Amino acid sequence: MFTESELLPLSGLQHFTFCERRWALVHVEMIWEDNRFTAEGTSLHERTHSGEIESRPRVLIRRTLPVRSLRLGLSGQTDVVEFTPVTEPTTGIPINAKPGLWKPYPVEYKRKRGRSRDSAYHVQLCAQAICLEEMFGIAVAEGAIYDGSARRRQLVVFTPGLRTTVEKAAARMHELFRTGTTPAPVFRNACESCSLIERCQPHALSMNPRVGRYLATAVDPLS
Repeated sequence: MFTESELLPLSGLQHFTFCERRWALVHVEMIWEDNRFTAEGTSLHERTHSGEIESRPRVLIRRTLPVRSLRLGLSGQTDVVEFTPVTEPTTGIPINAKPGLWKPYPVEYKRKRGRSRDSAYHVQLCAQAICLEEMFGIAVAEGAIYDGSARRRQLVVFTPGLRTTVEKAAARMHELFRTGTTPAPVFRNACESCSLIERCQPHALSMNPRVGRYLATAVDPLS
């Protein structure tokens, strides 16, 4: 278990799953640069982070719900959590001024379609579910990714394998943060759209194999 002061941002899981080096540049070295893609993502999330509770037929919608898990060592906020009525106590919680029990269903918003980042969104959404389970003492079996470009949802089932991936990623994040380690760069096509490409320099550092071998041992002793 972690203490409140040791919690890392849950939002970093998406960056970490996509690229460990990108996460470390932001959260260990405190480096950040915006580009068109990050600006579009910020704009999309700002529309969801109003903190409002909206009531619709048989569903309550809570935006910007604070969540945390002392087991994972993460804290943050959800984009949206939808609550639907249920009768099973293991999947529902009471809500003030509302009759019965309500099941939470987390929804994460993403800017556009792209398979290279799908797993990162799944990991972040599953982490939100684990936080909700720990906070409310109930089971959260599934949620959804809302695709901002296609304006449709993708169902995400929180399988044992996905939960294990979340736990391993959270543990690795804490290890890198504790040791102040930034992993060595590995160039991929996805690097071209990264806002930190000029700071990361994956082309230059990945082209020379001797540099890569040196950095892998000197800069990233945990790998």
